Amino acid sequence: MNGAELLIGTAARNGVDVCFANPGTTEMPLVQAMDAMPEMRPVLGLFEGVCTGAADGFGRMAGRPAMVLLHLGPGLANGISNLHNARRARTPVFTVVGEHSTWHRPYDPPLAMNIEALAGTFSGWCRTTARAAEIPRDTADALAATLRGQISTLILPYDLQMEDAGEERSAGQPFRYDPIDVGAVGKAARMLKNAKSPVIVLGGRALHREGLMKAARVRAGCGCDLLAEAFPARMERGAGLPDVPRIPYLPEMAVDALSRYDLLVFADAKMPVSFFGYRNVPGLLATPGSEALTLAGENQDVLEALEILARELGAPSAPPEEYLARPSSFDLPTGPLNGEKICTVLAALQPEGAIVVEEAITNSLLYHPLTAGSLPFTLLTLTGGSLGQGSPCAVGAAIACPQRQVISYQADGAALYTLQALWTQAREGLNVITLICSNRSYDILKLELSRLGVFTPGPAAQRLTDLGTVDWVRVGEGMGVASVSVSTAEELAEELSRSLKEKGPRLIEMVL
Repeated sequence: MNGAELLIGTAARNGVDVCFANPGTTEMPLVQAMDAMPEMRPVLGLFEGVCTGAADGFGRMAGRPAMVLLHLGPGLANGISNLHNARRARTPVFTVVGEHSTWHRPYDPPLAMNIEALAGTFSGWCRTTARAAEIPRDTADALAATLRGQISTLILPYDLQMEDAGEERSAGQPFRYDPIDVGAVGKAARMLKNAKSPVIVLGGRALHREGLMKAARVRAGCGCDLLAEAFPARMERGAGLPDVPRIPYLPEMAVDALSRYDLLVFADAKMPVSFFGYRNVPGLLATPGSEALTLAGENQDVLEALEILARELGAPSAPPEEYLARPSSFDLPTGPLNGEKICTVLAALQPEGAIVVEEAITNSLLYHPLTAGSLPFTLLTLTGGSLGQGSPCAVGAAIACPQRQVISYQADGAALYTLQALWTQAREGLNVITLICSNRSYDILKLELSRLGVFTPGPAAQRLTDLGTVDWVRVGEGMGVASVSVSTAEELAEELSRSLKEKGPRLIEMVL
């Protein structure tokens, strides 16, 4: 077997069965190897940011890595934005980057770049393979590292991919969490009992169904509040689950929300900080003087920690009904669309088991509180703040969970970053409905201008914040996705209901 076949075979043997790819010359042996190994499903993305965002969505939903195949340094550079989001989501991603032949690199060919330096900005593990015989070991090591919720980047020279490397296969090391600090959990229990106003901030797997139910038991045992990270990687939501508010994005609102607590306990979450450093606004959002304690960190099993905490508190074996959200009844709105009406229609009509990828920015502020009593669903959000995550993430989620309805709730500006994802949705026949909030503006930037006292942008600011008219119906249809435009709540409800009955991708432009 050559090096390329060994990499694909080792990855497949370790459970990697999807490869999101935008390959070039230096990856052709790997492309050829996939023809000989049908257990690896190749998915083409027309832009590298689609590939990396799709791997993020796949990893969040599958709980295991997909492979991303990229072409040299420039290809990796194009994909870094969504690798940044995946790093913040702590998503397992196996990134393979082709490199020039070992003997060719000294000539400094046109596409040569310091790939290792680029990969270092987002990778928890990175290695350039030095010999073809080491490819199985390097691949297995990379995959083992992803299981700690990080991105592994393997850089593979072209000549090593074609070199005969024998038949050796390496299996990955079994994953084990770091031990829970039982003393810290006991301390947390004592502090929760004694605090006047405690809160547990949930992140990671604490926001999955099992984690939420354990957290609700803890709440019943000590009377604490529960909050979620501002931008959770994956959160189960809806009727029958605890209604856990998210820490607000705007720092002033977050400071106000956290000001009531004298104790913050972090369960697979970090101390909340402001996205940006504003004058006269604190960077750390918790009230100075409040106590903070970490219950479980990134490499520990937060579910085990919550279970131990529940026992320490003498909590009930199941959360009381009053701690779980009841089903909501919605009155569908009428008239011209705005953000609140869109959120209401979506919360009312999204089906049970839906996966909602939310990147609607300013028009989705009310979506989370409205969905407390919706039919149970999974929410994926923009963890790293780098726009263009939503549509590719929906691709990966749909491939990971083909039987579930995926809804990509998008701002028009954010969607333009990676609109090529629509093409992949069409080509793969994915069950994705894309909802585009078409306000033809970067409204979040206008909000930031208002912080500077600019409430009426001047000509230059208008040119940098107004998007003009994008014909989303033609864009979607040009990518192979059936598309319509709506401007009223009644039309949105009708078109969304119709789309939910169909298979394959759909796009609804919502004109605001």
